[in-house]
Amino acid sequence: MQLKALLAYLHEFIPNVEENPVITSLEMDSRNVTEGSLFFCIEGYTVDGHDYAKQAEENGAVALVVEKEVNVSIPTIRVKNSKRVMAVLSDAFYKQPTQKLHLIGVTGTNGKTSTTHIIDKICNDYGQKTGLIGTMYMKIGEETLDVKNTTPESLTLQKTFHQMVEANVETAIMEVSSHALDLGRVHGCDFDVAVFTNLTQDHLDYHQSMDEYRHAKGLLFSGLGNSFNHKKPKFAILNADDPASGEYSKSTAATIITYGIHTKSDIMAKNIRMTSTGTTFELITPFESQSVSMKLIGKFSVYNVLASITACLVSGIPLGQIISSFGEIDGIAGRFEVVNGGQDFTVVVDYAHTPDSLENVLTTVNQLAKGRTIVVVGCGGDRDRSKRPLMAKISVDHADLSIFTSDNPRSEKPEAILQDMEEGVQGQAYVSLVDRKEAIKYAISHAKEDDIIIIAGKGHETYQIIGDKIDNFDDRLVALEAIKELN
Repeated sequence: MQLKALLAYLHEFIPNVEENPVITSLEMDSRNVTEGSLFFCIEGYTVDGHDYAKQAEENGAVALVVEKEVNVSIPTIRVKNSKRVMAVLSDAFYKQPTQKLHLIGVTGTNGKTSTTHIIDKICNDYGQKTGLIGTMYMKIGEETLDVKNTTPESLTLQKTFHQMVEANVETAIMEVSSHALDLGRVHGCDFDVAVFTNLTQDHLDYHQSMDEYRHAKGLLFSGLGNSFNHKKPKFAILNADDPASGEYSKSTAATIITYGIHTKSDIMAKNIRMTSTGTTFELITPFESQSVSMKLIGKFSVYNVLASITACLVSGIPLGQIISSFGEIDGIAGRFEVVNGGQDFTVVVDYAHTPDSLENVLTTVNQLAKGRTIVVVGCGGDRDRSKRPLMAKISVDHADLSIFTSDNPRSEKPEAILQDMEEGVQGQAYVSLVDRKEAIKYAISHAKEDDIIIIAGKGHETYQIIGDKIDNFDDRLVALEAIKELN
């Protein structure tokens, strides 16, 4: 595509560009620039792309999108907001791929990963080829790719959606983070179904207040569009038990379908029964009621399943087909994942890293435990400090033995993070061990028959960030090693 043809999609006042080179790729990392690239100079939190304009030119860029003057000899297109322009031009360059997909977006504090994976499984079982974008990886059909952010930048997103279209993917399911919504990473994404899981405290280091955080999540629903396209309808799937759904229902013109357990909803779960091997409940829909039996455990899992069922129903998948998928879902990596090394107690690794998610997991464990509940928990560095004492208090209030330790300290001192946690449990009993491996081993060495250990916070992650170092670290492998040493 030639530069002028691409710039025609901007529909804004920009300086006239005389040269008209052929654009072969779009890039926002100068290291990836090749001959014919259009390079976007993005001013980030730690790096300013304008500082790499000359390097991009030397690597073969034929034009730059900038917000300020740079010293290069190739055409520069100066705009007010490079990120917004990048979203528009990425969508155009890759031929508006999301308009060719059935796109399902899932947002909320907790449950995004589980819900997207359950939807993906149901769609696959129905015979659809799917794509998945989320916290753990991106998937195009059977091929998986690494990700850096839960929701990538608009350029990466549109390129990925284009690859999905080229691979004949029918349905794409993605986690949509509050950061991505606030930063405009999903601008241009034509969502067909938007799902809301829940809203509890998280990311206040970025959003500053719960009001700002709630508003950011709501951008997914206001972005569903204001037209009634009955050939390709839009659906907002809202958790009726969460108060934030009231605000989101006002911000969208899309058809609203609700799900819940306690509040009257379109899709409901009644008579929930939980054991150590799974959960059963009666599914109530406007069409029929059915019994659901699944291996997933916990009330939070029922919510994730209800959200998934509702999203798949509005996507045209028959209820019977949806129900049949649940018997085969064993669980999601790092989400209430059992580590079994032949021990006579239970070890569970879970991604719970917010006060609400930790409380949900521990409440579920206490309903199942025959022995004591032991929890290993930490809080991330360079993140919301206000939740640290809350996490500690929830741990001490719900567990018989609480062990505080490091999560991903990043640039903060682990000892300082632990001190913040300890502020919430002054005068109460707990153990603090800075080294996470030592903390996990301590928990396992002190476990007795029928106890349940929860190792919370990192879930599927296979690394630990300490300072500027990223070390290999997998809670599941560390726990298994400790169990083998014990045996």
